[in-house]
Order: sequence, then C-alpha cells, then structure tokens
Amino acid sequence: MQPELNILALVSIGAHPASGRLRRAEQDARAVELGLLLAGPRLRVLHAGDPHQEALRGYLGMGLDELVVLEQPATADALPAVAGYLAGSDVQLVLTGSQAETGEGSGMLPFLLAERLGWPLVVGLAEVESIDDGCAQLLQALPRGQRRRLRVRLPFVASVDSAAAVARQSAFGPARRGRLEPHEVEVVDDPLLGEASLQPARPRPKRLKVIKAKTAAERMKAATAKAGGGSGQVLEGLCAERGAEAIFKLLLEEGVLR
Repeated sequence: MQPELNILALVSIGAHPASGRLRRAEQDARAVELGLLLAGPRLRVLHAGDPHQEALRGYLGMGLDELVVLEQPATADALPAVAGYLAGSDVQLVLTGSQAETGEGSGMLPFLLAERLGWPLVVGLAEVESIDDGCAQLLQALPRGQRRRLRVRLPFVASVDSAAAVARQSAFGPARRGRLEPHEVEVVDDPLLGEASLQPARPRPKRLKVIKAKTAAERMKAATAKAGGGSGQVLEGLCAERGAEAIFKLLLEEGVLR
C-alpha cells in the first residue's frame, strides 16, 4: 500500500454480454481492484453520468465508502467534466479500463484525457511494482504473454489490461451502505453522439492470433513457442508494390481478408 499516493479510478456502466443486464464494467472493476491494492480505502472512484444508476453500487460493494458521480445526461461529453475535476485535485494516478461496455465504447477517453491534462499515458497496465521518488515502476502487458517494465513519472493516466488482478466480488452489504455522491458540473453536449445512432456491435474481422497468457508458465510457453507454419520470410529492400503484395498475401492466408 502507498499511503502518500492519491489515486483515482474512472468507472463506467457495464453490460452483461449475454443478458445485457447493466452491471459494473469488468475492466473498470480491475482498475478499482488495482487502486485498492495500492491505496486501500483512500482510493477515490469517479463516474460521469446518472447518480441514480443502481449498477454503480457494484463498485461500492468492493469495499468503497463512496463513489463520486459528476451528474450529467447520457448524451453529454464526459471528457470536459472529468478533466475539470482532475485539474482541481491532487490526484497523481488515474486508472481506467481500456474500453467501455456501453455507450460509444470507443476506448478513446484515456487518450483524450491524458492529452488534455498533459500527462503521460500507459496502456495495457498489468501491475504497479513500486512507487518512489515521484516515479512508478510498472509492468505492461504485451502480446504472447510477454511483459515490459516501464518507469513513469507521476502524475499519469493508465488503462488496465485484462492481465491485471481479477476484481474481487461485490458484497451486497457494503454495496447498499456505500454512498453515491452527486456533483453538479457544466454539461457539454457530445455533438458526435447526438448525430450518431447506436446499435449492437457486429463481429469484427478476424485478427492475427494474440495469445493471452496469465500465469508465468503460460507466458514462458507463449514467448518461446515457434510459429507452426514454417514458411516465414524476411523481406528487405522491396519496392512499395512488392511489400504491399506480400502483406496482402499474408492477410489472405490468415483469413483476415476474404
């Protein structure tokens, strides 16, 4: 636990993938879990939206006394409200999920927030190893189960990867006792959301295989595994046309393009 560290977790409303029932968002809950491991009960949690949304109590059930809600409608832009709140605070580390489960779900908020605040952004955060002398030593999750150690100066924004610690269960008692604290903020309409129409996401095109390994043994196996095809080539000094043809052929073979 870091007693001197001021950490804030940004959370959104999630939706169950099968039933569509509103709940806490899975990756946002991992961000809260990481914040609790670092700051304990001193962790602050923030949501921009409806303060009467019962799904937010899923976060309170993780052991929080209160959750601050910047009160605004669903059609408003959350970025100005969140950035304004942080600009007037002493927060040193902002933890978020990588992508919302409802609404636009673009995954752009951490990037836009870091840009507006002028803070560094770390994506794919798996673990915070230590914090000292105003710097944090982090583990960043990479494809094939690999990890990269980073050293980042505070303050910064970090989006939490699915390789981070699993969120604890939400208990009913603390969820009912915790407080949802509404704060009035200036509402800024989101023009893009106002013109757009939302619909369920369609299956995305097939991507190249990415191995998600969580245990040390799985990460070692994935990092040292050899490609099964055996037909790889190293292409150097090609013109643009030849390079494009090679990329196009690979995408066809992998089933990304049809």
